[in-house]
Amino acid sequence: MTVCMAPCPIVFDLDGTLIDSAPDIHASVNAVLLQQDVAPLSLDRIRSFVGGGVEVLWTKIVAATGIEPGLQRDLIAAFMARYHDATRLTRLFPGAFEALGVLADRGHPLGICTNKPLGPTVAVLDHFGIRQLFGIVIAGDSLPQKKPDPAPLRAALQGLGADPDTPKALYVGDSEFDAACAAAVPVPFLIYSRGYRLKPLEQLPHRAAFDDFSILPRLVEDEAMA
Repeated sequence: MTVCMAPCPIVFDLDGTLIDSAPDIHASVNAVLLQQDVAPLSLDRIRSFVGGGVEVLWTKIVAATGIEPGLQRDLIAAFMARYHDATRLTRLFPGAFEALGVLADRGHPLGICTNKPLGPTVAVLDHFGIRQLFGIVIAGDSLPQKKPDPAPLRAALQGLGADPDTPKALYVGDSEFDAACAAAVPVPFLIYSRGYRLKPLEQLPHRAAFDDFSILPRLVEDEAMA
């Protein structure tokens, strides 16, 4: 069965897929915890909380630290004041920039669908000089719904010209949120195996997995010809 005819739209998750942003999230979280006289959390712990958006992040932090839940709204506000333009510790995953360039050069419409808020999303895309590659950006506060609800991914795909009922497109991500979202649309899911997922790969529905961005363009073309 044909999945899509090249050049088909390709939508990417951001945190844990194109960028390793956990160090900046970790630093911003611990700065807020310090203000509350709460012991800092490790980078690995914070990384395990990333993917569901800022509210999910802080719900998990509050549960892990025993902070009064009624303070969560103020903690999020303090976090966002630091996080909205936090890029100093964030890195593109190796080969991601080059793979995006290849796909764009081949004519694939590219988009972003992330649970990260729009402000930090735009800031980090600008920081790495890749914002212009993406025809649409759907962030965690662009719609009432967040991944794994399919609405954000559907909006991104439609913004790139995909058929809203039977989108011939691909989604590239790294986590449980992304896998469930792609399955709900549905579109084929390519998973970056060095991201922030918590479950083993075999427990997540996906068409193909990759740990090296240099092979992503080939995987995309394989799907286009399937």
